[in-house]
Amino acid sequence: MTKGIGNWLKKYSEFDPDKLALVFKDKRFTYSELNERVNQLAHAFVSLGVRKGDRVDALLLNTNEALESMFACAKIGAIFVPINFRLSVDEVLYIVNDSGANHFIYDERLRPVVDALRQKESKLIDYIHVGSNPHEEDYEYEHLIEGSSTEEPGYDISLDDIHLMMYTSGTTGRPKGAMLSHGNTQWNAINCINFMPTHNTDITLTVAPLFHIGGMSVFTTPLFYKGGTVILDDNFDPKSVMQKIQEEKITGLFFVPAMWQALTTVDKFDDYDISSLRFCVSGGAPCPITIIEYFQARGIPFYEGFGLTETAPFVSLLDAKNSIRKNGSVGKAPVHTDVRIVDPNDRDVPPGEVGELIVRGPNVMVGYWNKPEATKEAIKDGWFYTGDLAKFDDEGFIYIVDRKKDMIITGGENVYPIEVEQVLYRHPNIREAAIIGYPDEKWGESIKAVISLKDASSPFTIEDIQQFLDGKIARYKMPKKIEVVDALPRNATGKILKTVLRKEA
Repeated sequence: MTKGIGNWLKKYSEFDPDKLALVFKDKRFTYSELNERVNQLAHAFVSLGVRKGDRVDALLLNTNEALESMFACAKIGAIFVPINFRLSVDEVLYIVNDSGANHFIYDERLRPVVDALRQKESKLIDYIHVGSNPHEEDYEYEHLIEGSSTEEPGYDISLDDIHLMMYTSGTTGRPKGAMLSHGNTQWNAINCINFMPTHNTDITLTVAPLFHIGGMSVFTTPLFYKGGTVILDDNFDPKSVMQKIQEEKITGLFFVPAMWQALTTVDKFDDYDISSLRFCVSGGAPCPITIIEYFQARGIPFYEGFGLTETAPFVSLLDAKNSIRKNGSVGKAPVHTDVRIVDPNDRDVPPGEVGELIVRGPNVMVGYWNKPEATKEAIKDGWFYTGDLAKFDDEGFIYIVDRKKDMIITGGENVYPIEVEQVLYRHPNIREAAIIGYPDEKWGESIKAVISLKDASSPFTIEDIQQFLDGKIARYKMPKKIEVVDALPRNATGKILKTVLRKEA
């Protein structure tokens, strides 16, 4: 009897078979249809030699095949490994070799990378092609489904079994495979539907990439757990998003801050009927206060969330009731997750003091794939050490101060870049801002602002920034250098790559 997340589709296919489950472009699948396709793919995987615990790597866009593959792996106890489709061939090869996969699914639009991958040495045996124009040796995805049974595979899956391996974004060093169990994903879903006003009538639009834990599990997997509807889009276009909200009556959205920022630039934003939206969540990186205020001013409940790949991802959420009163906070932890903020000696720090945020709960990953030392360093006595600096206020609300590695120490004073960046975002001509440290013989480190402008035709100087910040932050937090760029470097999940900026500095 399947107890894993694949059982969700089976249950809803029996309970509400004609309910719309998944939409991708002109393809619309009910729960019954989706469950049958997933069963067929699961049987096809078994016929190709995929066994419990085997990794199935995937280079896929946000298409129905991505979610079908994930659920098919779940039904037979295999581990689905979604790979960032923006990676170079050598970066993809690293994940393929690190995961030790024999089977690889890919989208025809990504064939150039896969053709180059074929020339590299790996353990890959079978390639499964999605779309037209397959390589002559490939299996065709739809052919595999058409030739397989629709019966339930019937594997006995435990909630402790791993079903998903997501490679961390790798902003420093090589990415690590975070092993997430069926239980991690299920308890994350329970946390989400307990803490957000989620109903089985909800419809979400997933444009954030499914290789990112936010795209996969902020709304997508929780809505399947609840029996709602997931609409996928494989291309983020702000105007198209607004049209889809209006046409499909989207009720909940998750985006990273860069995507929310792009939405605010849509021409005639207020002409779209987005009254169906009941809640929006930002996560993946700190969201500029100006963006939150933009949506709140239009009566759209805007939640600020915090999570990590390793926590599946839900750690905390600032709910709509407190979103204005506690602006800048990431809220509180959900029912089934505990958080602490500790000093270097693992002692709890009092409210107002900064320490490292640590997390415990059934949503915390099993560990890092084939990296026992890294796992041991990250998880101690059941607590996951996030590497994020945070503080509690007097009411227990969490404020993320910065990444430990991003903190700047200048003249013995700690400077948290987020604090300065949030003020800079209020400047009328600053579109993006990043604060980094650079070596300084006198102060140890000094502060540099890297910014992009809304109107690049006007010159912008360090004096302009210092004048704007004067009186808003302490003098020692003032940038001493400025660099104006066209755009800040970001990884595929929208996080600014400060490692790149520091290297250039």
